[in-house]
Amino acid sequence: MREVPATEFARNFGRYREIVQREPVAVMSHGRPTGYFVSAVEYEDLQRYKNLARQSFATKDLTLDEIEMITNSRMSSEHDHLNALLDEK
Repeated sequence: MREVPATEFARNFGRYREIVQREPVAVMSHGRPTGYFVSAVEYEDLQRYKNLARQSFATKDLTLDEIEMITNSRMSSEHDHLNALLDEK
């Protein structure tokens, strides 16, 4: 990701409008990011992912097959210590 001072960004907006089609641009002020300039496609993807993350489902609406799949699921082996907690009864 490219970083650019806010004054440079404002002076050369057209240049960064083209760059952002290839990579995001962090707009910096006093060495800290004050915002990010991203392409329309990347922004739309982000919004879509955020909306997916907000979806929730009532457990009462799960089918028996879905409940069984959840019950039998396990994390990757690097998390075996957590899988062991699921097996405790």
